[in-house]
Amino acid sequence: MSYVPTLEEARALLAEHNKDPFHIQHGETVSGVMAYFAREYDPERVEFWAAVGMLHDLDFEEFPEQHCEVTEKWLREMDVDEEMIRAICSHGYGMTKSPYEPQSQMEKILFATDELTGLIGAAALMRPSRSPDDMELKSLKKKYKDKKFAAGCSREVIAEGAERLGWELDELLQRTLDAMKSM
Repeated sequence: MSYVPTLEEARALLAEHNKDPFHIQHGETVSGVMAYFAREYDPERVEFWAAVGMLHDLDFEEFPEQHCEVTEKWLREMDVDEEMIRAICSHGYGMTKSPYEPQSQMEKILFATDELTGLIGAAALMRPSRSPDDMELKSLKKKYKDKKFAAGCSREVIAEGAERLGWELDELLQRTLDAMKSM
């Protein structure tokens, strides 16, 4: 029987391999966004989706050049559930050496929202409230279109993520913003 870490175990594992508060916060944010979408698409497995989000960048701080590869190795050594490994590693498809193309709804949502949560987070920090709570789609789109703003957040990956989901870009932006507002 494979091992499925709980959300708390995933959080502890993330903290074991990541010391930068930014990386910990990013894991928490993506975890919350995944839980939000799981309530709609897979309500029986909200914690599973949240743990996937928490662990998606497990190796990034220590091994950025081998991102997803080291995570897969670590998780296999722990005998973690294959579906979880695949979902976690699929977010790096096309950007890392991950061979896992996002196929399930969970994988597609993780792929689509990972970069976008970074963009929304950066845009939120520019607001007087320093929060996405009062952000509107119009101002998010303005930041999205400004290639110099949060330049490390790939607009191509975000757009590809929307396409993989069969959503218009505005739908992905709004729904991810809504997910972040709900946290």
